[in-house]
Amino acid sequence: MAQAKPLTPIKPVKKTPAPAPAVIAGGPWTEPTFADSTAGDRVDGEDLTIRRAAVEALGSYNGSVVAVDPTTGRILAMVNQRIATSSGFQPCSTIKVSVALAGLSAKVIEPPAKLRLPGMRMDLTYALAHSNNYYFATLGQKLGFEKFSYYAHLLGYGERAGLNIPGEQAGHFPAAIPRNGGVGMLTSFGEEIEQTPLQLAALMSAIANGGTLYYLQYPQSQEEARNFVPRVKRKLDIAGLIPVIALGMRGAVEFGTAHRARDDGDIAGKTGTCSENHTHLGWFGSFNETGKRKLVVVVLLTGGKPAIGPLAAGIAGEVYRRLGDNNYFADATPLHAVPALISRQICCQR
Repeated sequence: MAQAKPLTPIKPVKKTPAPAPAVIAGGPWTEPTFADSTAGDRVDGEDLTIRRAAVEALGSYNGSVVAVDPTTGRILAMVNQRIATSSGFQPCSTIKVSVALAGLSAKVIEPPAKLRLPGMRMDLTYALAHSNNYYFATLGQKLGFEKFSYYAHLLGYGERAGLNIPGEQAGHFPAAIPRNGGVGMLTSFGEEIEQTPLQLAALMSAIANGGTLYYLQYPQSQEEARNFVPRVKRKLDIAGLIPVIALGMRGAVEFGTAHRARDDGDIAGKTGTCSENHTHLGWFGSFNETGKRKLVVVVLLTGGKPAIGPLAAGIAGEVYRRLGDNNYFADATPLHAVPALISRQICCQR
């Protein structure tokens, strides 16, 4: 009987690990600071005057600029639509606007009263203008996670800002207190929140127009733009709070973190700077307060160390300046005169 041949041992297959994201020279960054931010954009339904100003102001930086008519919710220009409609980014200090609205709505703070912080007392205007982390961490702890979560969802977090915008995602709001830093990090840096540029633009529009949260809409052609019908998502009970919020946002531009946006006209805004997944983020959400036309401008920069909130503020300021030079804000002709359709949606009932 023939003897069985010994089995040849099978060599284990070595698994090749997935390649790590490329690290950009100059730091541990995985996104370039400079890129063509217009690649792949569709512009057929945009206001080309505003788009030109936004593209020229952004220049070679890697980022997105979104311009919205706050009286209707129409997106007038959306530079770098891939970023603008993405799953979102950490909001950094721009979350402080929502925290301030929540604190005022819940009567946790009642200006001109000041919050007691280590070694000092501070009011909301100064805290917004200088983006004070201790103030907003303290305010968040006083609010608590459940209460802030309620107001954040009311203001648009965790849902799409737009109506039928191709590729738009809803961002993310955590279901529980963040492990890293708790409520204080949530309300001072936006820990575990993913905010899209469109969500911040919708919120800035609601503040600019007195409390109407519109569905953002993005016409795909000039015919759609001509036949545009605004659609109201919901009314926010913030009209009495806006003067307090706007005062701090004007302070940010006049003497605080957003001074690079300073212009001849009044601009109110909020910066944000932080890092997420080896990418530096620079945010600025804003609106103009003078002139016959209102405009919301949101800028998000991604990349290395240059991608910071003050630079984003400077880019937004350049958008306003370029449009001002073209007398955009002096024109009293309304962009749309069609009455808005009001949604029956009920959000965030307690």
